[in-house]
Amino acid sequence: MSASGGTRAIVAALLANLSIAVAKFVAFLFSGSSSMLAESVHSVADSGNQGLLLLGGKRAQREATPQHPFGFGRERYIYAFLVSIVLFSVGGMFALYEGYEKIKHPHELEHWYWPVGVLVFAIVAEGLSFRTAIKESNPLRGTKSWKEFIRHAKAPELPVVLLEDFGALVGLVLALGGVGLSLLTGDGVWDGIGTLCIGILLILIALVLAVETKSLLLGEAAGAEVVQQIEAAAVAGDTVTGLIHMRTLHLGPEELLVAAKIAVRHDGTATEIASAIDAAESRIREAVPIARVIYLEPDIYSESEAAKGADPEATPGGPTAPPAAH
Repeated sequence: MSASGGTRAIVAALLANLSIAVAKFVAFLFSGSSSMLAESVHSVADSGNQGLLLLGGKRAQREATPQHPFGFGRERYIYAFLVSIVLFSVGGMFALYEGYEKIKHPHELEHWYWPVGVLVFAIVAEGLSFRTAIKESNPLRGTKSWKEFIRHAKAPELPVVLLEDFGALVGLVLALGGVGLSLLTGDGVWDGIGTLCIGILLILIALVLAVETKSLLLGEAAGAEVVQQIEAAAVAGDTVTGLIHMRTLHLGPEELLVAAKIAVRHDGTATEIASAIDAAESRIREAVPIARVIYLEPDIYSESEAAKGADPEATPGGPTAPPAAH
């Protein structure tokens, strides 16, 4: 669902930004508005960003190889991180430079109806794109706030498109304000100030995207709700009596690695333990379909060992809560 929904939102944003970029650039040629030039570059950068997201989604579908045994799911994170860099450099830094030049060397706007008309058209087009992104995000967001969704989403495409579209809408309003004030006062400095505000906005959005995608690239664990589902599925048998500790890691938005040490009965035979592990893996995959890679290690739970806490030389983290009584 997240992949298909993300693709629809990306394509909608791509089509909107390509048409808007052309319209903005034509308006810049006729009016000389720096806000229009900054906004046209912003739309071109956004179009390139959506192309990067589509490319990342395509490359992430490649089959695993001996050199990359866990597949290429993280390619989607890499390309999302590239988007934040493009948005920061091509979008934000260019707008800051253009705004500074406009304030330093202001000039009167010509053919004002071009930028105003294009901005109104762009606001409508970006609004429709933003609406699509919201519609596709809502099923995945559930009861989370938008801030929580952007912070904790494992699929990067929808948060990226949401922030891009939101930034584009706010930027268009700033550009419209800059052009409007320039027309009312006859002072082109306001156009430059609007351009500076657009640059600052784009840089802030780029920094948020960079921080979130960096976390995904480093490797994030499954969400608390998913962890609870895995724990419940793993111990729903007679032989597996509890979890000693567990680690989860997203190999991609729809691929999860699960590694756990499970407590088994001390009198179980090797055949019984092997069968119990196979059954636990099946239950985990049924409860959490994205759990593609599962490693379960049997052990005998010891309260005295658990009381010692985590081994500082072992995998970071400590034991989970003691297994249920049996």
